[in-house]
Amino acid sequence: QVQLVESGGGLVQPGGSLTLSCSASGNIRLIATMGWYAQAPGKQRELVATITRAGIEKYAESVKGRFTISRDNAKGMAYLQMNSLKPEDTAIYYCHATVYADYVQGYWGQGTQVTVSS
Repeated sequence: QVQLVESGGGLVQPGGSLTLSCSASGNIRLIATMGWYAQAPGKQRELVATITRAGIEKYAESVKGRFTISRDNAKGMAYLQMNSLKPEDTAIYYCHATVYADYVQGYWGQGTQVTVSS
């Protein structure tokens, strides 16, 4: 079994910054792509950013230039540095990882709330 645990969410004013962390543990042989997704109230979960094991990054247009995804392969960690936050960034942020163990499977974390408000 594999567990993903997010941390770092909270309340921040518009223009502020937050860094989210995702820690993977369990029966892991290799973690391929890791990513962050956001689900705002009443909306579907949407891609925010992904990063391959080799470090190739992909971003949603709405966060380009403001958010940065990174990872530490040795530690099984992924991060999302969020700058210049806007009220529309308010959502539950979920970590996702494609994990190679006995077979390939995608896993989700439980989510962490990010609220951008004055």
